[in-house]
Amino acid sequence: MLGQLPTSLDVCGTVYRIRTDYRNILQIFSAYNDSSLSDSEKVYVCLKRLFPDFNKIPSQQYAQAYAAATAFIDCGTREDTPAPKTINWDKDEQLIFPAVNKAAGMEVRALPYLHWWTFLGYYQSVDHDGLFGFVLTIRQKKARGKKLEKYEQEFYRSNINLSKKNPPRKRRRAPCNPCLILSRKKVKLNGKRRRRLYYH
Repeated sequence: MLGQLPTSLDVCGTVYRIRTDYRNILQIFSAYNDSSLSDSEKVYVCLKRLFPDFNKIPSQQYAQAYAAATAFIDCGTREDTPAPKTINWDKDEQLIFPAVNKAAGMEVRALPYLHWWTFLGYYQSVDHDGLFGFVLTIRQKKARGKKLEKYEQEFYRSNINLSKKNPPRKRRRAPCNPCLILSRKKVKLNGKRRRRLYYH
């Protein structure tokens, strides 16, 4: 409904509750960036973290559940031709949160709960004249092969790790094909540590 924040999703005619706190979505992004997880495991993480009643979803409806999940995460909008990815939510935490806090007028990490869409609204209102916006501008230019201004080149050389989106280890993009979803019995997780981090 217009003007309301969703707290549930419809999957094949059945309404399921979802975990909407922004921290939960950032954990999903962390899983997407984990190169040790297969695409099917990343899909499983997304569904398991987002749906408290995931075990009630029939396995033959996983594709529809994942489509609903990604639509929620994208706030119901998805570009036909995505722009180059210039943000790494794990690596950029120390850049992102000060900018988001300024836009929100408060320390969002101190809040016990903040809906993902509200957090994303603050993020989209970030002042791009600040450090975060400056770094993003450099990354976007580099991603598109555009020439940097002299002052941007100097900043890039002096802050090479800050100006690059990805850390040295290889990263993999988020899975986008719901057909990769496997049944729960076929998804194998490697180690209890990852299970605690992504699946609780």
